[in-house]
Amino acid sequence: MAASLICCKTRSRVSSVLNRDVKQFGKNFMFDSNEETCWNSDQGDQQWVFLEFPEPVKVSQLRLQFQGGFSGKSCKLEGCNKEGNLEHIVDVYPEDDNSLQSFPIQDAPLVDRLKIVFTNSTDFFGRIIVYSLDVLGERAS
Repeated sequence: MAASLICCKTRSRVSSVLNRDVKQFGKNFMFDSNEETCWNSDQGDQQWVFLEFPEPVKVSQLRLQFQGGFSGKSCKLEGCNKEGNLEHIVDVYPEDDNSLQSFPIQDAPLVDRLKIVFTNSTDFFGRIIVYSLDVLGERAS
């Protein structure tokens, strides 16, 4: 059964934070289950979120909630094991709205690392605002 793969031991990084204000817009706000907090990227092309799991995982679903007007128009998932290079898994195409969106991932390989790349944004300056991000699937162990 698919469950959230993000836990307290999951390490995360992001491409940027608006005005470097991590206290107000940091990456941790994507995972805090508070609908009033968010990660807000700075402007620029190809913003991303990088996740490193404590053990290998098989991803079955990606869940994202953007702020409308600051959504990723197209996103790609890349993954690898600890020693490997990132490889393309799937492309997803979110809607530009505020709803929680779910994207099923078919036949994903086992990965230790996952990168979600927002290849372009609905915002003219390339900013992305994510209120919620979750990765569902199964742990290998």
